[in-house]
Amino acid sequence: MYHVPHYINGKKVTTSGRSLKIFNPATGTVIGSLTVATPDIVAAAVHAAQTAFSAWSQIAPLKRSRILFQFKNLLEQHILELAEAVVREHGKTKKDAESSVQRGIDVVEFVCGAPAHLQGAFTAEVTNGMDSYSMRQPLGVCVGITPFNFPAMVPLWMFPMAIACGNTFILKPSEKDPSCALLLAELAQAAGVPDGVINVLQGDKETVDSLITSSDVQAISMVGSTKTAEAIYQIGTAQGKRVQAFGGAKNHAVVMPDADLDQAADALVGAAYGSAGERCMAISVVVAVGDHVADELIKKMRPLITKLNIGPGDTPETDIGPLVTEAHWERVNSYVNLGVQEGADLVLDGRRGPIEKGFYFGACLFDNVRPSMRIYQEEIFGPVLCIVRVPDFAQALHLVNTHEYANGTAIFTREGGIAHQFTANVQVGMVGVNVPIPVPAAFHGFGGWKRSMFGDIGMHGAEGIRFYTRLKTVMQRWPQTPTGIELAMPTI
Repeated sequence: MYHVPHYINGKKVTTSGRSLKIFNPATGTVIGSLTVATPDIVAAAVHAAQTAFSAWSQIAPLKRSRILFQFKNLLEQHILELAEAVVREHGKTKKDAESSVQRGIDVVEFVCGAPAHLQGAFTAEVTNGMDSYSMRQPLGVCVGITPFNFPAMVPLWMFPMAIACGNTFILKPSEKDPSCALLLAELAQAAGVPDGVINVLQGDKETVDSLITSSDVQAISMVGSTKTAEAIYQIGTAQGKRVQAFGGAKNHAVVMPDADLDQAADALVGAAYGSAGERCMAISVVVAVGDHVADELIKKMRPLITKLNIGPGDTPETDIGPLVTEAHWERVNSYVNLGVQEGADLVLDGRRGPIEKGFYFGACLFDNVRPSMRIYQEEIFGPVLCIVRVPDFAQALHLVNTHEYANGTAIFTREGGIAHQFTANVQVGMVGVNVPIPVPAAFHGFGGWKRSMFGDIGMHGAEGIRFYTRLKTVMQRWPQTPTGIELAMPTI
């Protein structure tokens, strides 16, 4: 048993109060605990971040960049340790955990170029004797609220971007798998990040509520459910804070009759069941254009799915690890039961996994799912794939565009014209063409549309720089002789 403390002003802080259990999903046993940060502890973290902001924001971007480069090196040296924490507390397979940490390191590598990304624009002589230039300046204390499914990657998408821009940061990780956040903060400190620049608070909704209502917090970045994202966006923006809140998803993959169905089947199985379906970019709906496509896909996917090995994430042969908690297991199970009740055809039933202990759930495949069904409308966040049959491309596009979630989508086709129509007209934030999980590279922006994202600015890439800075534009003139009073609106 271990205890995960808070991390405030460069020190581990252990407090008394309400405690939460940490489980190993592979065994279902309690392996640790944390204490929920009270309003007083939250205030202490905010004060530390606010105090550190003055000095940190004045450090030259190049010097901040050098510290982040050292942080990147330390992350690479400790990638296995971080991945082991992910496996232990979340349940991911070791390979999946390592890959997710690497995707976070990619963002740190991007922000090592902060001096270039923070450059403003300059125009000489916009009018006689007058120059104009712009600069991007930090906001202040920023908060990150991160989900259980990527306990290393998502924090690395947030706080390195924020501190590279000169902000200070308070990270509130998921209470289900909090150890990665603490290790990340310690590695940042070892790289040279000063005390108070990065702080970690353990807790649940009580802690979040105290953080997002603090008058000293200037920006909030959050990933979680749509209900929580919308609430945090409304509360934060009502107080004048900058907010990006990423919510749920129901990602569709349209499979056209001309697609390479072998390649599509491989891609769909990986995208639907990888990480036990606990990904906001997982494919959870296949839109098969034509009955022949649906029938052939099922024929090709069935043997691939039945060969998937379910087991502990630290076992090399494991393909699907456990779900994160017993409560989440019950949630996914209830959706599969509901799908059967709604009349969908359960082609493959994974409700009884091969291992008695632990939160294991096998791969499920539904066919003949209708858009009116809740298993189609709502995010299940588990290893459950639904097939919806449509007669043509137009109806497939309409289906995707009328769903309330619009995080990611994909199309499988050999026809460039169809791919162009789809990418141009689909109302979704991230699109793949023969790519099932179109998560952008670190130097591009991440963000969904509709009820998958609340806020106007996406995550990482140039979008991240924009979110964590505010633009200031300066007009300057150095007159050689008196110009006299100017009462009219200045013109160029």
